[in-house]
Amino acid sequence: MGFMASRWRSAGHLDNLDEWGLGGRGFGTFITWFLLGGDLYTAYTFIAVPAAMYATGAISGFFAVPYTIVAYPIVFVFMARLWSVSHRHGYVTPADFVGGRYGSKALSLAVAVTGILATMPYIALQLVGMQAVFETMGLGGDDLLAKDLPLLIAFAVLAAYTYSSGLRAPAMIAFVKDILIYVVILVAIFYLPHVLGGWDSIFGAAQEKLAKPNPATGKPTGAFIPGDAGYVSYWTLALGSAMALFMYPHSVTAVLSTKTRNVVRRNATLLPAYSLLLGLLALLGFMAIKANVNVKGLDGLANPQLAIPRLFDQEFPSWFAGIAFAAIAVGALVPAAIMSIAAANLFTRNIYRDFIKKDATPAQEAKVSKLASLVVKFGALIFVLAMDKTIALNLQLLGGIWILQTFPAIVVGLYTRWFHRYALLAGWAVAMLFGTISAYNVVNPATKKHFGGSIANIPGTSTPAYIALTAFVLNLVVVIALTVLFRAIKVPDGKDSTHPTDFTADRGDPGVKDLPEIVDDGGAATAKS
Repeated sequence: MGFMASRWRSAGHLDNLDEWGLGGRGFGTFITWFLLGGDLYTAYTFIAVPAAMYATGAISGFFAVPYTIVAYPIVFVFMARLWSVSHRHGYVTPADFVGGRYGSKALSLAVAVTGILATMPYIALQLVGMQAVFETMGLGGDDLLAKDLPLLIAFAVLAAYTYSSGLRAPAMIAFVKDILIYVVILVAIFYLPHVLGGWDSIFGAAQEKLAKPNPATGKPTGAFIPGDAGYVSYWTLALGSAMALFMYPHSVTAVLSTKTRNVVRRNATLLPAYSLLLGLLALLGFMAIKANVNVKGLDGLANPQLAIPRLFDQEFPSWFAGIAFAAIAVGALVPAAIMSIAAANLFTRNIYRDFIKKDATPAQEAKVSKLASLVVKFGALIFVLAMDKTIALNLQLLGGIWILQTFPAIVVGLYTRWFHRYALLAGWAVAMLFGTISAYNVVNPATKKHFGGSIANIPGTSTPAYIALTAFVLNLVVVIALTVLFRAIKVPDGKDSTHPTDFTADRGDPGVKDLPEIVDDGGAATAKS
C-alpha cells in the first residue's frame, strides 16, 4: 500500500514539496481524521503509555489521557490561523512561518533544528515499539545483529515507501492501522478483564504491585493514584505535553495537508474519540500486572516495553495475537513515516534552501527532502541504540522538552508581532540549554543512565515538575524582558511579510493557491481546475 500510494489522489508528479511532503494539500475531513489519528496515536499509545503504567503507574502513564483532551481546544484555537497564513504564502513548515513573520533566518533555523532534533527520539520510540513486538515473536537475542536485524528490515521498508510516495503513503496505510487498532482494543477491553477475573481484581493487583518498595530507591515502585506529592508532576506533564503536541513538525505537516481551514477545526472536534481509546489502552498496563507477564527480554534484562506484546501473546489465541502485533507494528510505521517527512521538509526548506542553495528549484527541494528523510531515520536509530529504553515514554517527553521552546515564536506569532526576534532567539537558546542539562541530570536509579526521566525539581524548590514546562516559563521570562529592553533602545526588528488578512484566509480567497480537485476516472487519478 505504501508503494501504491504514489499514484493515489495524485494531481501531478511528486517532484515538489506540496505534492511529496504535503500530499497535494488536498485532504478532506475523512482522510485527515485517519491521517492525524495515525500521526498522533502511535507506538507511544500502544507500547509506551501502557508500559509506563505497568512500570510506575499513573503519574508517568495516565497523564497522557488529560493531555490529549487538553490539546484539541488549543489546536482548534490556533491551528486554523497557521493553515491560512501557510496556504497564502506557500509555507511548508512552521519554520517557514517564523521566518516570514519575524524576518529572521536565524530564528527560522532555530525552529527547524529544534523540530528535527525533537522528532528523532519520537521516531526512535516507534522503532522501540516495533522492536518489542519482534522480540515477543522470538526475533532477537544477545547478538547485536540478530537483535536489530528485524528492526533494520522494517526500517528499510519504511525508508523505501516514504522515499517513493511521500505523505500519501502513511495517509493510505493509516486506514488499515486505525481499523486494526480499534478492533484490537475493543476485543482487549472486553475479553481480557473476563479472563483476568474482572476490573476489581486488575486494579487490586496494580495497587499492590505499585505500593511495593523499589529495591533501587527504597520508595514505592509507583503511584496507583497520585498523592499530594505527585500533583504538580501530573498536571505539568499533561499541560506541557498538550502545548507541545502540535508544535511537532509532523503534526503541522498533517494539518497543512488539508484542503480548507475548516477541515482543521472539524478534526479538532472529532479527534478526542482517540482520547477515549488512549484511556482504555493505558489500562492494558494494569492488565499486564494482573496477568503477571514476564518482561525479561531475550538478552536477560527486564524491559517494561515488552509488557503489552507479552500480554497479548499470553492471553490471546495465537491468530488474534498476530493481528494485535500487526496493529502495533503498523501503528509504528505510519507515524514514523510522517515524522521523517516533516523533519526532512524542515531541513530542505529552512537549512538547504535558506543557507546552502538559495535558488533551489521545486524538483531539487523534493529530491533533497527525500534523501533527508532517510538521514533522519538513521538519526532515530542512533537514539534507539544509545538511549535508555526501559521507559520508552521518556523518548517522547525528551522531544517535548525541546519542541515546546518553539511555542512563543509560533503560537504567539500567530496573534501578535510584539515579541522581538532577538528576544525570541535568546529565550529559545536559554530554555534549550536549561532543558537539555536538566534532562541529562535525571539518572534512572535502575540503569544508572542519564536522560532517565523528564521530571526534575523546579529550581530553588523541592517541587518536581515536567522540565519542558519549567524551561518554557524561563523562555517566556527571557523573551518578555529582552523584548522590553530591545524596544526601549530601538534595536532594529525584522520585516514582517504577513498581513492581518492572511490569518483568516481560506481556499478560494484572493492570494490562496487554488488547488486542483482530485477526481476518480476509473482508477487513474487526474485533476481538474
